[in-house]
Amino acid sequence: MWNMLRDNRLILLLLFSWVCSVKASVSYDHKAITINGQRRILISGSIHYPRSTPEMWPDLIQKAKDGGLDVIQTYVFWNGHEPSPGNYYFEDRYDLVKFIKLVQQAGMYAHLRIGPYICAEWNFGGFPVWLKYVPGIAFRTDNGPFKAAMQKFTQKIVSMMKAEKLFETQGGPIILSQIENEYGPVEWEIGAPGKAFTKWAAEMAVGLNTGVPWVMCKQEDAPDPVIDTCNGFYCENFKPNKDYKPKMWTENWTGWYTEFGGAVPYRPVEDIAFSVARFIQNGGSFVNYYMYHGGTNFGRTSGGPFIATSYDYDAPIDEYGLLREPKYGHLRDLHEAIKLCEPALVSVDPQVTSLGGSQEAHVFKSKSGCAAFLANYDATSSAKVTFWNMQYDLPQWSISILPDCKTAVFNTARLGAQSSQKIMMPAGSAFSWQSFIEETATADDSDVITLNGLYEQINITRDATDYLWYTTDVKIDPDEGFLKNGQNPLLTIFSAGHALHVFVNGQLSGRCYQMNFGINLEFWDLSYESHFFFLTSCVYAGTAYGGLDNPKLTFSNNVNLIAGINKLSFLSAAVGLPNVGLHFETWNAGVLGPVTLKGINEGTRDLSGQKWSYKIGLKGESLSLHTISGSSSVEWVEGSSLAKQQPLIWYKSTFDAPAGNDPLAIDMWSMGKGQVWINGQSIGRHWPGYIARGHCDDCDYAGTYDAKKCRSKCGEPSQKWYHVPRSWLKSSGNLLVVFEEWGGDPSEISLLKRITGSVCADVYEGQPSLKNWHIGSGKDTSPKAHLWCPPPQKISKIKFASYGLPQGRCGYFKEGSCHAHKSYNAFERNCVGKQSCSVTVASQVFGGDPCPASMKKLSVEAVCS
Repeated sequence: MWNMLRDNRLILLLLFSWVCSVKASVSYDHKAITINGQRRILISGSIHYPRSTPEMWPDLIQKAKDGGLDVIQTYVFWNGHEPSPGNYYFEDRYDLVKFIKLVQQAGMYAHLRIGPYICAEWNFGGFPVWLKYVPGIAFRTDNGPFKAAMQKFTQKIVSMMKAEKLFETQGGPIILSQIENEYGPVEWEIGAPGKAFTKWAAEMAVGLNTGVPWVMCKQEDAPDPVIDTCNGFYCENFKPNKDYKPKMWTENWTGWYTEFGGAVPYRPVEDIAFSVARFIQNGGSFVNYYMYHGGTNFGRTSGGPFIATSYDYDAPIDEYGLLREPKYGHLRDLHEAIKLCEPALVSVDPQVTSLGGSQEAHVFKSKSGCAAFLANYDATSSAKVTFWNMQYDLPQWSISILPDCKTAVFNTARLGAQSSQKIMMPAGSAFSWQSFIEETATADDSDVITLNGLYEQINITRDATDYLWYTTDVKIDPDEGFLKNGQNPLLTIFSAGHALHVFVNGQLSGRCYQMNFGINLEFWDLSYESHFFFLTSCVYAGTAYGGLDNPKLTFSNNVNLIAGINKLSFLSAAVGLPNVGLHFETWNAGVLGPVTLKGINEGTRDLSGQKWSYKIGLKGESLSLHTISGSSSVEWVEGSSLAKQQPLIWYKSTFDAPAGNDPLAIDMWSMGKGQVWINGQSIGRHWPGYIARGHCDDCDYAGTYDAKKCRSKCGEPSQKWYHVPRSWLKSSGNLLVVFEEWGGDPSEISLLKRITGSVCADVYEGQPSLKNWHIGSGKDTSPKAHLWCPPPQKISKIKFASYGLPQGRCGYFKEGSCHAHKSYNAFERNCVGKQSCSVTVASQVFGGDPCPASMKKLSVEAVCS
């Protein structure tokens, strides 16, 4: 009996030992990342947890999965997690563990880009500001204090992930980690110390034993076993530094960031799909979209400086969490076509053959199957090519995907997914405002610091606020000549940026000197666009400001001084700290001088070295006027006494939350510059007064893309809508607080909801439908026009329908020279009153072929209500 029990126990121990030894594994070879022994083609998308709210995360992650993604990629935001040395924060929008667990619950993988330098247009590149003041520190180089701080934080994050069993080898979703970020260009500049730092960072990361591969993006000399990866608009020609490493693309830029004062960039989805297909056909196996959901730079988190509060990035999921169509749907279809090819793609390297001058085929033929990519690199002309005795039509700048080497199920330039027009609608009644005038700082304030000379702004504020007051006295003798001749002296201020408000004896000084050249007005698609070329800095009613290209500014204006003691007060405003560049920790902000007064009896007086008083922040900030409790600590005025079009004004109002779940935004078009809060939560900086400069034209998808190729909003505010998360609202009594620096009219501020106004389909004759395609299934492969309105909306009207040669784009369709007169019938019969519908695109459906000699398409727009 004892022997039997002993034998059974031995068997159980052996079985337990075997079970425990069977762990998940992540590795790689030259073809792909391998998960549990299986090579994978992995499609990834960046979603940054602090740029949305925890309540939004499940929906964003599910939409990413439904869009065909396998992996969610995110940076780790050091300055959010360690606001002061040793004091950590992992709650609310910074609950990293919760975010990763939601990715796991959705059945997806995660790529954790620890950095801890992240760039990301995020304040100070993700570094906490206290790091700048560690004795002896120099960022991102072979520097002891920096490496010690970097290692401590990296270990902290890895230990947290291990404790929660979140690495794939522990049964979690994390399959990849990243150390550093785009360091290659910095290493190239600084030489040997950079190379030593790269080697140290790689060894430090690998030594943490996460059990998953580490990557370094834009790092050609990434030490083994770290994988070097590519970032950019295109990466088809990228090759890793060793043949046994996979070809990975960690950032395929879906658009570009918005800067205050700049036009808003966008990138056509046809070009994005082309770039992905071209990368995959050249042996790529991992693609990440940066961004898949960009989100919002809440609070003071945007960097640059001058990066806007919106980080929409023209991503497939927009800032508000809604699908951007057709970008989302077209990429979803692309992912499905690529996945159909996966067995062949991960098995062999492609065989490349020419199909013409600018056309070629990439064929993956193996025991697992056959897949082909037919490419036309010509940016101006379509092509007919013959491949394996069959003819294929290839639009310009496009790639067709053939999962069975015969049937073209997807072309990057042919949009089978629906488009949509998002609109902003009023939500709720007008706001009723009260105002409070911010005080100008004086040397007599109790919380001022008095020093000899001018001091750099961040050194004093430690970035606890955007604002720093500089004040000094200027003594004017009664016998000054300008007091008699009326020629006021010239005050000139040189500042490292980013914005400056100048007060003389309590009054805002100056007039507008902003200049523009080559004004050109154009009318296109019923939208008004003004094209300007702006000077780098501007003086406006006593205010000067710089821009992203050059944050430095100069204020130069004649000022009204009186005999005796004059009070000069400068309010310097930062608009985010630098996030990229060589030794950006040495860059400055604020008034560094010289500050001179010209046109007095002595000629020019330099005020830079005299006594200056410094006051950190605004009185309204110290009173917490943006909170419910703080706002009740002062007397507000309303009605006819409400301050308007004045600088340095606080406004507050209360409102009830609108019914429904539609995303919300505040329209700030009537205001100048400042900040906005809802129930004490900072929405971010507003700056609709900074009009977008540049040149905006209609954009052709074909041809090489860059961030200046396709832009919108010229002559308009760079950003006028500011996202209000639903989860920040109560059912009633919500507090809205605005601090306005420049001056504006708050009566024009409104609450809006973002909804789908109409949906469109634009389908070519003979274009295959992935929804009905299956290798060898024999199912109908006729193209279909699919329309759907997001619930609870339904299709209420067919606004436009044309089978033939229609022109234009969603929202701006018009009939061409060929039009089937029964184009509306099928849609009105099958779609009106429904949430979704589909109609086959074939001539018999629309009453016959209106132009037999032409290749036709269908364009349709349906109203959602």
